[in-house]
Amino acid sequence: MSAVALPIVILVIATLSGWVAIDAARRSRAWFVWAALVAGTAGLGLPVWLAVRRRSPAVIQLDPVHALIVFLTPLLSLLLFAALSALIAASFVFQVARVEGQAMAPTMKDQDRLLVNRMAFRVHHPERGDIVMFRYPLDPAKSFVKRIIAEGGDRVEIIEGRVHLNGVRLDDTFVAAESRGQGSWGPQVVPQGFYFVLGDRRNNSSDSRHWGSVPRQYILGKVQVRWWPPSEARTF
Repeated sequence: MSAVALPIVILVIATLSGWVAIDAARRSRAWFVWAALVAGTAGLGLPVWLAVRRRSPAVIQLDPVHALIVFLTPLLSLLLFAALSALIAASFVFQVARVEGQAMAPTMKDQDRLLVNRMAFRVHHPERGDIVMFRYPLDPAKSFVKRIIAEGGDRVEIIEGRVHLNGVRLDDTFVAAESRGQGSWGPQVVPQGFYFVLGDRRNNSSDSRHWGSVPRQYILGKVQVRWWPPSEARTF
């Protein structure tokens, strides 16, 4: 569901639950329970209430203040629940990160703010081309952001600034011509369970060429969104 559609859906469900709360209160029913049923089932509980209300005539006339309180209570409860859910998701699923330096330019720039999906690699393994955040092998207290170039068993060689993977030159048009460099490296086979990473600014990046491949358990998550600066927000 898109970021635009989700608030609309929450607002519709909240409005429905507010209406059910008022309707149930007028029929001397447990209005909060019925409103919670509609909200908790994302509106699927509405037909149940519509069936019940047919056998429950309205017996109470709510004054405007009471009606407003009854209407707003499930609305505010749902919004609070949504906010808490988003906070939990942000704490356990996503991690905010900040780029330090220009090693990933032009893809990412110094001080860019990122969202890192910590659950991405619980579902599948990291893949070539993924931009990932990982613990720096020489100092695990530090975190780096680089691009995966090769995985365990791949043969990597750099010839005059061009990366060759298993004997085939890599299509890396995301690397700016002035950032490619002319140096050579390798060949080297990536150990099983490890990943070979490079910065997109090849001539100014500390990466697997200097301190080796990254063990799988050091990879923290996949970089999925740049949210700052807003003018350059994008997904990866």
